[in-house]
Amino acid sequence: MIQLVDVSKNYGTVEVVHALKNLNLNIERGERVALMGPSGSGKSTFLNLVCGLDEPTTGSIKIDGIELSQLGDDARTRARREKIGMIFQTFNLLPTLTALENVSLPLRLQGLGRRETEERAGKMLERVGLKDRESHRPDELSGGERQRVAIARALVLRPPLLLADEPTGNLDTATGEEILDLLEELHREFNSTLLLVTHNELAAQRCDRILTIRDGVIIGEEHLRHGEHGTD
Repeated sequence: MIQLVDVSKNYGTVEVVHALKNLNLNIERGERVALMGPSGSGKSTFLNLVCGLDEPTTGSIKIDGIELSQLGDDARTRARREKIGMIFQTFNLLPTLTALENVSLPLRLQGLGRRETEERAGKMLERVGLKDRESHRPDELSGGERQRVAIARALVLRPPLLLADEPTGNLDTATGEEILDLLEELHREFNSTLLLVTHNELAAQRCDRILTIRDGVIIGEEHLRHGEHGTD
């Protein structure tokens, strides 16, 4: 699902910062992988490259067999919308839209009609336990509810890859556990691939593998569970 070959990312011209250094990595379809590391280790750069928001200085990145560097801006945006669902620590919901309207956005961008959009978005909100909160705006929802809306939005197009950037970072422990339980359920239900960036050791322990990154290099890999996954 994710394949990196000799990927490096540098910033600057006079004083060059080597954010990532010759990364080689395969993440298989259906796998759950946690990426851990201190601030400044390269986690955010890694995420930006995988989701096509940035381009590597050198190397190849393939998502579901698609070489991102060979796509123009429009095609890369389209691939990101269709292939990748993203969940953020800060939820990134539009404050003036209701929960239903926030979840509907990816469907509207795909050109679907209003009736089909609202029906599919409503079903997704029901799946994450928010059927009775459809008409509420983000400021009328708790942190856990906002994250559930964000998860519904990320999965409404059923993308094969889900990227979660500190999804429990703004939540209390109990709510964070509920969100992790939900992600685990949805991962099985949708047969998606999950890349979880986190500082939370307990969250990482729920994955199949934990990768540790430091100074732009993956310095450790721990296999936690052994399951059958597809090929990348």
